[in-house]
Amino acid sequence: MKKGKVFLVGAGPGDIRLITVKGLEAIKQAEVILYDRLANPKLLEFAPADCELIYCGKLPNRHILRQGNINELLVEKALEGKRVVRLKGGDPGVFGRVGEEAASLAEYQIPFEIVPGISSGIAAPLYAGIPVTHREYAESFAVVTAHDKSKEGKPVLDWEGLARGVDTIAFYMGVGNLPFICENLITYGKQASTPVILIQWGTFGRQKTLQGTLADISEKVIEEKFSNPSIILVGEVIALREKISWFEKMPLHGRQILLARTSDAPSELAKELIDQGADVIEFPKWKRTSLPVDLAKVTAFEKILFTSPESVNEFFTAVMESGIDIRTICADFFGASVKSIKALNNRGFIAAHADELSEPSALLIVGDDSILKKEFDSADLLVTSKKELDYQFLPLFKRMLDEADVNTMVFPSSSSVEPFLIALSEGDMNAAELLKGLQIVSMGKQTEAAVVKAGFPSIGTPANATKQALVEYLAARRPVEEV
Repeated sequence: MKKGKVFLVGAGPGDIRLITVKGLEAIKQAEVILYDRLANPKLLEFAPADCELIYCGKLPNRHILRQGNINELLVEKALEGKRVVRLKGGDPGVFGRVGEEAASLAEYQIPFEIVPGISSGIAAPLYAGIPVTHREYAESFAVVTAHDKSKEGKPVLDWEGLARGVDTIAFYMGVGNLPFICENLITYGKQASTPVILIQWGTFGRQKTLQGTLADISEKVIEEKFSNPSIILVGEVIALREKISWFEKMPLHGRQILLARTSDAPSELAKELIDQGADVIEFPKWKRTSLPVDLAKVTAFEKILFTSPESVNEFFTAVMESGIDIRTICADFFGASVKSIKALNNRGFIAAHADELSEPSALLIVGDDSILKKEFDSADLLVTSKKELDYQFLPLFKRMLDEADVNTMVFPSSSSVEPFLIALSEGDMNAAELLKGLQIVSMGKQTEAAVVKAGFPSIGTPANATKQALVEYLAARRPVEEV
């Protein structure tokens, strides 16, 4: 069998928009992805539906897969002829052990590429308003691992070189050794008044910062219960933060949103919320399988109702593949939603809303079997695809929830409520427990009625069921944890 190929990809620091174009292309073409804890799981949604996802991240004091096992697995999957992506947080060459993985692949003459990523030691400070170098403050910069330990449990470093020769120092994963770090930097020449900042979950909407000096930062960390994953930045350049801090001023910074999902397509609403500074976890994750369709009688219908944007695209694809001249279809088109109507408009058709359907004689309803409902007894049904829950993402979703501190739930439509609750049940998750204490926002009165009917409180609805109105609504209200 022909050998596959491995891509050792840097996922960037957390914000999925910071992955490189080449890295994203590798994910989109992967047959197997081995991913770490610090690679944002949302990136996996760009993978093909049949891609095998393998979690090999390391949690504190617990190893899911040891490095040797990871190396062996990369070789094994590549020897099966598969296109493999090893997805690592930040840059794979910065404390990412990419050298060991590449060496294992080279030993078996397996072709591979290393795709750089943005390193957290540079990105997290920038998202906190701090460039690591500046003509007036810092002409040198160093990244240092603070979690590879000696027998005494402390990092073995050239403390004098760091203290006297480097203006800005970024320590990775060093919160547990912070007192030792500060003590040594002071002992070997740094002033006790040197500014220090900890940046937790840098570039995520849940990013938090804690600022102090070498003399007092350790005590502050204990008081605030700060923990990894955090970048520890030391240097006078931190003073610039007061002037150019920007990310934490975003309208929705601090919002950790759970968004009910009804489509397998990318969510424009989720994108807008992320663009405004929020963390967004979408659930459930759907996968869609196209089905063969019989269009022999399609020209006989007077009205065609499309239940979703996907059904529009699938229908017209089938029409083209069947060699049917679209001009022979004389039916009036209807959409069950604004998105469905827009999808028809984009193809050059004027469509009305399903509410305007009257006397549904000779009606064809086009959709997928998960949302197609027989509202009209006399209508014919054309199932173009099968949409189902992607069970591979259930454990991934649980891990995302464990590491986040969700404070907001958004239901974008009334049709999103029931599938959300059913999917939670399929994943052995309790909806009442999950949503307890969250600010539950409904996009419209009809959606709010569905939420209340399901037994959950809704804090209200935006002025309009639009992305901008939702952003304004959330920006005007502080997250629950801050109230």
